[in-house]
Amino acid sequence: MNFLDTVQDSLLENFFPAGWDMAKIDACCANPPAAVTARQDHWHPAFTPVPCHSLSDFDTMLGHEIAWQIKLARDESKRLALIFPVGPMGMYRWAVYFLQEWGVPCDHVYGFNMDEWSDAAGNTLDPADPGAFQNAMQQAFYGPLGRLTVPPAQRNFATRANLPSYPQKIADLKAQGARLITIFGIGRMFHIAFWEPHFAAEFASLDEWKQQTYRLGAKLHPLTIEQNAITSFKSRTTLVPCRANTIGPGLFLQSDWIIGGCDGALGRGMQWQGVSLWVTLRYGPNMWIPSSFMPTLPGKLFFLQELAGPLVAECN
Repeated sequence: MNFLDTVQDSLLENFFPAGWDMAKIDACCANPPAAVTARQDHWHPAFTPVPCHSLSDFDTMLGHEIAWQIKLARDESKRLALIFPVGPMGMYRWAVYFLQEWGVPCDHVYGFNMDEWSDAAGNTLDPADPGAFQNAMQQAFYGPLGRLTVPPAQRNFATRANLPSYPQKIADLKAQGARLITIFGIGRMFHIAFWEPHFAAEFASLDEWKQQTYRLGAKLHPLTIEQNAITSFKSRTTLVPCRANTIGPGLFLQSDWIIGGCDGALGRGMQWQGVSLWVTLRYGPNMWIPSSFMPTLPGKLFFLQELAGPLVAECN
């Protein structure tokens, strides 16, 4: 007896996005843990999933990759457009460490934060608010870099006024030879940034979906709210905004390189991100599963080894 056997006429029958194939999602998660890095036909030849044995390894390796790409662009005298997430966060401490150890100035970097909490009109939190992503980036990355930091004029945040300028700014940078790198986590709903799977219902074709560059005041799925209540607001659902401004696939699918991270372990053997990891790697590109496109791009996806499972029933 399981979800598939009992969902009919339950409160969950129409809860998940209409385009999800729940049996296929289940099949993605039924593979043995050792098979998680087995190459799939739809993966980009330069895409690599990277297992990490501990959270400290994960933070260090992810931070090193971010710092290395910044250094590489510097060494090649190229500008670098970085789409930043707020989460995973431990990576920023190590990115700062390596950049400072190597003495790499970041005045060639242009930062674009991928999302921000908002109201229906796209108005965002005050930048100094403890819950604001802009505040988190200042505290975790821009501030600690000190004299090496990204110039303030080159830092972009997903506000109502600024997010609509992202497509042109990134296009102009790429026209000048800049590389575009997207750094990301994967949501419980398989979102990238806050580009949610249920948005797919609005588009007549995959090509139309792929052209969407941003959205103001996006309606977030209830499970996205609960994910953030658990991971960012110490379980207090009432503190989590129900909407957000976000970039879309029209931007993150332009990436020349991607740096992904899955660290969703909760302790005592519990986790929330194993399904997200397996479905991202195995489902195949589908606009109802936004993260399923990331393996079609060159780059690396770092993940905690324990997220590979086995994903089986267990009483805790």
